[in-house]
Amino acid sequence: VQLQASGGGLVQPGGSLRLSCAASGRIDMDYIIAWFRQAPGTEREFVAAIRRGGGRLLYGDSVKGRFTISRDIAKSAVYLQMNSLKPEDTAIYYCAARPRWLVGGATKPGNYDYWGQGTQVTVSS
Repeated sequence: VQLQASGGGLVQPGGSLRLSCAASGRIDMDYIIAWFRQAPGTEREFVAAIRRGGGRLLYGDSVKGRFTISRDIAKSAVYLQMNSLKPEDTAIYYCAARPRWLVGGATKPGNYDYWGQGTQVTVSS
């Protein structure tokens, strides 16, 4: 499984960005695709996760109501729409994948088997 994250950039506070994660390889509908982020000097933080085939969706507390995760099966892609961005959203954003939903464990980076290379998001005026 290979993951390619893209769409990062510089945006002003209150602005929006959409990140994309392109997935390839042997990846089926049960796979979970998640977004994590990591700012300098901090631990990797869970942002959102979605099951490729639908039926499972989860958000981190710090992004609820502002970020939306979605999927496009035909394009084998997962998106993260980020609205009302704040300076504290500045981080490298990574997409990750694991074969099955893990109850109680979807938010932990150590439970994911595959990682993309990350894309930088900077929120600053």
